[in-house]
Amino acid sequence: MLAGRYLRAKRSQGGVALISVISFVGIMLAVAVLIIVMSVMNGFRAEMLNRILGFQGHVYVTGGLLDGVERDAAVQRLKQVPNVIQVAPIIEAQAIALGPTQISGAIVRGISPKDLQATTMVAQSITRGSLKDYGAGEYGGETIVVGERLAQSLGVAPGDVLTLISPSAGATAFGGTPMQKDYVVGATFAVGMSQYDQAYIFMPFEQAQLFFGREGTADAIEVRVTDPDHAARMKAAIGMAAGPTGIVTDWTQRDSSFWGALKIERTMMRLILMLLVAIAAMNIISGLVMLVKNKGRDIAILRTIGAGQGAVLRIFFMAGASIGVFGTIAGLLLGVVFCAYITPIQHALELVTGAVLFSSDVYFLDRVPAKLDWVEVTIVATWGFVMSCLATIPPAWRASRLDPVEALRYE
Repeated sequence: MLAGRYLRAKRSQGGVALISVISFVGIMLAVAVLIIVMSVMNGFRAEMLNRILGFQGHVYVTGGLLDGVERDAAVQRLKQVPNVIQVAPIIEAQAIALGPTQISGAIVRGISPKDLQATTMVAQSITRGSLKDYGAGEYGGETIVVGERLAQSLGVAPGDVLTLISPSAGATAFGGTPMQKDYVVGATFAVGMSQYDQAYIFMPFEQAQLFFGREGTADAIEVRVTDPDHAARMKAAIGMAAGPTGIVTDWTQRDSSFWGALKIERTMMRLILMLLVAIAAMNIISGLVMLVKNKGRDIAILRTIGAGQGAVLRIFFMAGASIGVFGTIAGLLLGVVFCAYITPIQHALELVTGAVLFSSDVYFLDRVPAKLDWVEVTIVATWGFVMSCLATIPPAWRASRLDPVEALRYE
């Protein structure tokens, strides 16, 4: 009761309501910012992971088993490994694409029609055309699937002819020579990541073998597992199934620098923002010090009528901690609501400012992602509570040590 009265007291009554409000708002905003930023980083990582691993494989097998019958036998053995859901031989090489309006470099991935249909990230992201003609015809046919942004830059659409040039496909007595061939665009896809939508072309596996001079072989065997986070643990089982000539790598090794940088950035951002919460909690000290100074006579009277040092300590501890606790709770609610409605907020800000706040050309994604990790939210709430309590202890302890005689000497 006394702690509540002291917090609500007006300045003329020796209260520090304004400083308490400032401390409350500071902690609320600091906690909300910490939750929002960490949720956006979690969402960014989850979206990137889902899209990259939905487009790329989780484990890759290379080595001396990629030729003919031995490759087919290895594919069958790999399919028997527990938690393996897809095994696909692939060819991946660079080519030059010549459209009616533009020339561009492209990455051509050779994959069978069945395996392309199983790659749901692509099969479910067809924007124009269809996959019905993909793989139809001799040696896989001449129908290809092009990324939407790449198709737009080249000026082609489904049904149009696109010329591809392989840097070195034909073997002659003087070495490799470029190979040029016309293909029909059967469909375009957009997975929402610019690095794929503006660079990749899918071609039937047998056709890619001919076009890139890989007759009878493949560049790698792509393996997908049920849980990509456990891909590294499955390397041993996949290596045993592949055989002694197989070389096994997982997605964390292929993009180690990218994922390592993302992890370090996330850790440092969490540390910096937790320090921001700690700094905001320090405002409680200034407000409580002033409150103790203004309430010196009240403390002396309480002590003289029988209140112990512990009682005085609890009064001011509750007064200061309540600011931090309620500020943390308000920050949690603000952060969670902001994350829940982050997409409408993004669209509203873009409508007001007329600018694209989250360009896919820069961030690879076309919207601001946010993923609430409730374990992390709990950690943030606990940190806010702890810092609020720690900031309250010094001035509350000082109040409990106030000498009643000195406080009432000149009254």
